[in-house]
Amino acid sequence: MPSDLYAVADFCLIPMGTGDSSVAEDIAECQRVLEKSGLTFKMIYLYVKLLITTHVLAEGPWSEVSKAIHDCHSAVHTKGTPRIATDIRIGTRVDRDTPVGDGNDHKVKRVEEILAKDRAAS
Repeated sequence: MPSDLYAVADFCLIPMGTGDSSVAEDIAECQRVLEKSGLTFKMIYLYVKLLITTHVLAEGPWSEVSKAIHDCHSAVHTKGTPRIATDIRIGTRVDRDTPVGDGNDHKVKRVEEILAKDRAAS
């Protein structure tokens, strides 16, 4: 087993206490951090009624993914945000190799294949 597990993470950074209802500047700062990290990542914007949430799908060695989340917190605090809450889900697997940068995409492709098979059968 590798000493640094390959991790696929989904996290949602929630800046609080700024007095501004927009968190766009904070999310942009986190994206800048992720771009510098070298990790494979995607920003996902979910619109639910009037609520907009931003999730980040990031993958790479566990230590680097964890450091990137830490660095997002640090950068957003440095910009003046006093409080940040973050929801984090991290998955690992050791039963097969995950090509670097393919962890999230592979899951999506696999589900799409299953659904396409269902549609073809009906």
